[in-house]
Amino acid sequence: MRDLSFDDMHLFARVAELGTLSAVARERDVPVSQISRSLSRIEKACGARLIHRSTHGLAPTAEGQIFLQYCRRVTGTLDELEGEFASQSGQAGGWVRVAASTVVAEYLLIPTFQSLHDKHPRLNIELQVEDRLVDMAHDGIDIAIRTGTPPSDTVVARQLGVLGRRLYATPGYLQAHGTPAHPDDLHQHRLITNSAVTLLNRWPFVVKGEQVVVVAEGQWRSGSTGITAQLALQGLGISRFATVVAEPLVRRGLLVPVLAEFVDEQPSPIYAVTLTARHRLPKIRACIAHWAESFASAEGVLPGQP
Repeated sequence: MRDLSFDDMHLFARVAELGTLSAVARERDVPVSQISRSLSRIEKACGARLIHRSTHGLAPTAEGQIFLQYCRRVTGTLDELEGEFASQSGQAGGWVRVAASTVVAEYLLIPTFQSLHDKHPRLNIELQVEDRLVDMAHDGIDIAIRTGTPPSDTVVARQLGVLGRRLYATPGYLQAHGTPAHPDDLHQHRLITNSAVTLLNRWPFVVKGEQVVVVAEGQWRSGSTGITAQLALQGLGISRFATVVAEPLVRRGLLVPVLAEFVDEQPSPIYAVTLTARHRLPKIRACIAHWAESFASAEGVLPGQP
C-alpha cells in the first residue's frame, strides 16, 4: 500500500464518485484501459477488492468505502497544503473546474479569462458548459456559476451580480410581422422558447398594475439559452433572454426590445457556488474574487451582494 501515490487516491475517489471508468477516462483524457489497469493495480496494492462491478455501473465494496474515506481525507489535506503554499507565495495555482450555462460562459466568464491569467498565471480553468444544474461532487466541479438558484446548506455561495430578462426581436422580424402592442398580441406571433427549462417559458408582465403571465408556445425552441438568442438574431421570432446578451446587440441595432413597458424583468441573482470543503482554497477564492469584480462592470449585469 505504501506504493500508492496521491494521484492513485484521487483516481480511486473519482471512480467511486462517477461510477464508470469511461467517465474518469474522459475527465483525464486517457484510454479506459489505462484507468482499468490503474484500478487493478490499486486493488492489488491494497490486497482487497475495492470496487464492485455490475450492469448498473461501479460501486465501492465495504473495503472500498473505508479506502474511499482515507482517499478523500488525504487528497483534501493535500489541497489544503497546496493552498497554504499558494497563500505564502501570493499566487493561486492549479486546475479549477467550473460549470456554467452557455450564456454565462460565453458572455461573462470567457471574456475574463485573459485578465484572470494575467493576475494568476499558475491558474488553469476547465470549463464545463451546459444549462442543466450539475451535481458538483459527482462531476468534480470546484465552482458552479448558477443563476436564480438559492444555495443549499451543503454549499457556500457568493452573489456576483443580478441578471434580468426581457423580450427581443430583430428589426426585420418586426417589420415583416408587426410589433405587438400588448402581451395578448404575442399569441399571433412566432415565439422562441426553451425546451430544457420550461419555467423560462412563463413570460411575466405587469398590466395595469397587476401581474400577468403568458405561457409562450414556441414555433422554435432549444434546450440552450445561447441558441434561443441565436434563433432570435436570425429573425425567426420573439424570444425572452438575458439582458447581458441582448443589450450590446440592441446598441448595435441588431435587436429591438419588445413590450418594454409591460415586461417584468424578474431579476435573478448570479451565484458562485462551491462545496463547503473547498471554498477556502486560494485557487477557488482567487477565481470568485476576480469574477465578482469583472461581473460588476459587465453590461447588462446589476451589482451583486458581497
